Amino acid sequence: MFHCGTVPPWRRYSRLTMVGRQKTLMIRALLVAAAWFVIMPGRPGSRQAPDPLAARTKGRPDAPVTVYEMSDFQCPYCREFALGTMPLLEREYVQTGKVRFVYINLPLSSVHKNAATAAEVGLCAARQERFWPMHDLLFRRQDQWAALASPRAYLLALGDSAGLDRARLASCVASGATAADVRADAERARRSGATSTPTFYIEGALLEGAAPVTVFRAVLDSIYRTKTATPPPRPR
Repeated sequence: MFHCGTVPPWRRYSRLTMVGRQKTLMIRALLVAAAWFVIMPGRPGSRQAPDPLAARTKGRPDAPVTVYEMSDFQCPYCREFALGTMPLLEREYVQTGKVRFVYINLPLSSVHKNAATAAEVGLCAARQERFWPMHDLLFRRQDQWAALASPRAYLLALGDSAGLDRARLASCVASGATAADVRADAERARRSGATSTPTFYIEGALLEGAAPVTVFRAVLDSIYRTKTATPPPRPR
């Protein structure tokens, strides 16, 4: 059963002790690297194809820490994270080159009937390099489109405010050009172990729910220190 997180679920799982801190955080460690290998970009300078997720990524490609956010545009707790917590993390971690954020669609269509349509519109916006403006508007206007019997016209109009070419957006949405990408996102998220939104895959572990910014800071600071620590000198 998939659900939109309503409680602080990071308290329910096995402990991951944060390096250099007295407190511990409750997150579920998973060996799911294989599930994510197919979407993770190559190292800088590699000859692999360009990162297909680049248009919905924030941060430097070589940032030491990568966070995959698995989210549903119709989920109120995803909105809480996107509009409240994410701007703080962007300023403190993304803009400073420490963290790269990648958005992965996990529309919970069984409870959010318009989530998949919104996800398709978001990926159509990504094809015009306007994913993040559309992302923000989808969450800000969530109450307006979430209850509509047919949200497509409203979402297309929302694209105007995001700076999108209306004709290109309408053509992309009408053709279903991004529907397969949304389904592929959701399948990746499920293989990672995500059962609710928002869920964050962070360097081999899952953090579930719209956790307070203090939780994200503790997790990201610990992982960043570990990944950037100078290795001890080899014994002579």
